[in-house]
Amino acid sequence: MRIVIDTNVFVGACIGSGASNAVIRACFEHKLTPLIGASLLAEYEAVLGREALFTKSRLNASERESLLDIFLALCEWTKVYYLWRPNLSDESDNHLIELAVAGGAEFIVTRNLRDLQSSQMLFPALRVTSPEDFLKEL
Repeated sequence: MRIVIDTNVFVGACIGSGASNAVIRACFEHKLTPLIGASLLAEYEAVLGREALFTKSRLNASERESLLDIFLALCEWTKVYYLWRPNLSDESDNHLIELAVAGGAEFIVTRNLRDLQSSQMLFPALRVTSPEDFLKEL
C-alpha cells in the first residue's frame, strides 16, 4: 500500500506517540510503501532540526537523524511533475496532495485533517486520515 506520511506523524513517532509509532513501524516491516519527494524531504529535515519540538523525545538529534535516514531508505522517491494549485487553504500543505497524486498513494496519514480535508479538488482514490484511523484500515 502506497502512502504519504505527513511530517507531524514522523515527529510523533520520534516523540513516542503510539499510533504514529505504529505507522512508521509498519513501514519498517514492509507492510507499507511510503512516498517521498523533494518538498516533503525538505520539510522533514527542517522540522527535525527544531530542537524545541523534541524536549520530550526519547531520541536525541543524532538518533532522529539516523531514524530519518533508515526511513528514507524504505521510501519510494516520487517526482512531482504537475502542481495542483491552488487547492488547499494552507498553501504549504499542497505538496502532500501533489506527492500522493503523483505517486498513486491511497492515503495521506496526518494529524492535520482539517486543512487537508478542505481540498477544492477531489481525488476519489485518495483518503486523508489520522494515524489511529489508518491503523484500523491495516
